[in-house]
Amino acid sequence: MPVIPQTFSAPGSVAGAKLLYFGAAGPLPAELAAEVRSLKIEHVSPAALVHQEICRCTPLGRQAVEADRHGVTVPDRILLAIVHRWFWRRKHDAGFLLQGFPATLLHARVFDEWLDARQEALTGCLAGAASPASLVVLEHYRTLGLLGESGPFAAVA
Repeated sequence: MPVIPQTFSAPGSVAGAKLLYFGAAGPLPAELAAEVRSLKIEHVSPAALVHQEICRCTPLGRQAVEADRHGVTVPDRILLAIVHRWFWRRKHDAGFLLQGFPATLLHARVFDEWLDARQEALTGCLAGAASPASLVVLEHYRTLGLLGESGPFAAVA
């Protein structure tokens, strides 16, 4: 049984699926990670994108390091700028599984605007059993009909 539900399969190739995954921080569950690799869907997380910026010593990376030095999380404006860079540089038809983003309703609304601007749409959203995602964000995607409600990665209400 596929981990990424058939209901999220857009007409055509599942490889172009655009998915959000809300689950426990850390690596993807093994089944989901295997399916993402087999479908050649890019797995992306804000933490990995921030790490890349830091390693490249970009201005955004330096700002993220500075925030860490002060013991605070990366501010929204920096995080959004980093995710924005990734989003606009990727190929239009490339599939992705974005893990841990959006984390707030503000992030969700901004991300929705980016998708609209590129005339793209999410295929769906998956939530792991131990989802730390804000209930408001999950409800936002449930209202849009994008949140998977069954299977091994269903939302916990």
